[in-house]
Order: sequence, then structure tokens, then C-alpha cells
Amino acid sequence: MKITNRDLKKILGQAIYLVKETGNIIKSRIGTDIKVKHKGEIDLVTEIDITVEEELKKGLKQILDAQFLAEESSHGNIIGGEPVWIIDPIDGTTNFAHALPMVATSVALLIQGEVVVGIINLPIINETFYAIKGQGAYLNSQPIGVSCVSLMNNSLIATGFPYNIRNQMQEVIGPIQNVLMAAQGLRRMGAAAIDLAYVACGRFDGFYEKGLKPWDVAAGWLLVEEAGGKVTQYSSNRSFDLYSPNILATNGKIHEELSRLICS
Repeated sequence: MKITNRDLKKILGQAIYLVKETGNIIKSRIGTDIKVKHKGEIDLVTEIDITVEEELKKGLKQILDAQFLAEESSHGNIIGGEPVWIIDPIDGTTNFAHALPMVATSVALLIQGEVVVGIINLPIINETFYAIKGQGAYLNSQPIGVSCVSLMNNSLIATGFPYNIRNQMQEVIGPIQNVLMAAQGLRRMGAAAIDLAYVACGRFDGFYEKGLKPWDVAAGWLLVEEAGGKVTQYSSNRSFDLYSPNILATNGKIHEELSRLICS
């Protein structure tokens, strides 16, 4: 399938409109009585996750008929080389269930194995990040770029915890101790899509986390790189892909040092 840059711009515009419309569902239901189920010991899913995903799939199929890889209905890895929509209807479901505003919808388009469109919408605080491969990154129509911070001592770093953290406590605590000793501060937003979007716009200087899924990182990966940042695995000499066991995203200037801190 041949898709031009002009096609991608049209696809992006339509997808942003759809993501904002489904964001209104999230906005209208946060803080209300919602049904919550457990996918794991501390991994939640709500009825709104399911509703938003269904609406996104229906709308995205009309924009571009493609495969889907979505958090609440995924049954395996990406198949073949056809276009794929990668969807996380609510990243930060635990935040949403507790009426915390740090929630996001993440939508990415994969073509021939490459993420070419990425959208991260924070409906409660009215921020929409987006990018097309090779055309820069934006927040609410304004160009964004990563920070210029080059010293770890001046860096604000974000991280996240895997859902099976209770079985990996020492693996998580070690890097946290190292980063806390070296950085200006460490934050945990509870939504990897937000962490990556915030690296892209310079609010965070770096982000690292293990155990994420393609729908957690696809759009944010594109945003960070289009904003001038760098994305690898924890080890900076290991390239990142959608099935990597961990991710390190930075402004590029602190990448090597942060890599050493979390790998040591």
C-alpha cells in the first residue's frame, strides 16, 4: 500500500478529531461511578477503556482500513507488513479510576514496520501531542522540542513501575536510588504515553521503564524522536523496537549518563 505524506497529513487530521471526540467520553466520566475490573493483581480495566477502544476502532477503520493492536483486545503480535493502528484507549487507567487527571489516549499508525503517525491526547487537561515521521512534533498546533539540559544534576527524570513490581522490587529500586542520587528529581506519572510526550516537549529530560507494551510506547517513541530526542533500550547501544523489554527516552544530551545509572 502506497501512502504519501499528503495522505498521512489527512489521516492525522481525521485521527486527531476522532481521538479528541473519544476524549470527551473520558472527560465526562472521570470521577463518576464506573465499573472497574482487575486484569491482574494491580492491573485495572474500566468500562470506559472498553467503550473508548471500540469507538476508536470503529472510527479509525473508516479513516484507514488496517489491522489493530489494542490494549484491551490484543490477541498477539503484529502480523505481516500491512498497516496497523496501535491503540491504548486510556493510558493511566489506575489514575482514571481514582479520578486523577493524568490520563491519555495513545494512537499510532505503523506502516511497513515503522511508526509514521503518533497522537497522544490528554483529555482532562486539553493537551494533544502529535507527529508525522520526518515532519516534527507538535502540541496543540505549536512545534515542540526536547530540553537543552546537559547535566544530570539539572535533570528531571520520569519512570514507571511494572505491574508485577512486587516480584521485581530490587530490579526497580536499584535504578531509582542511582537516579535520585544524580538527578534534580524523579517523577512517576502513572502513564508512559504522558512521560514520553513530556520528554518530547522538554518538561522531562529523560524517561525509563521496563515491561511496557507496543500500545504504551508507539506514539510516544515517534514524538520523542521527531522532537529531537533519542530512544533506545536501557543499554544505549541497543536499538529500540516495539517489543523491547525496556525503554530509555531522553533529550539526547543526558542519554549516556542516564543509561549508565539505570544499568549499573
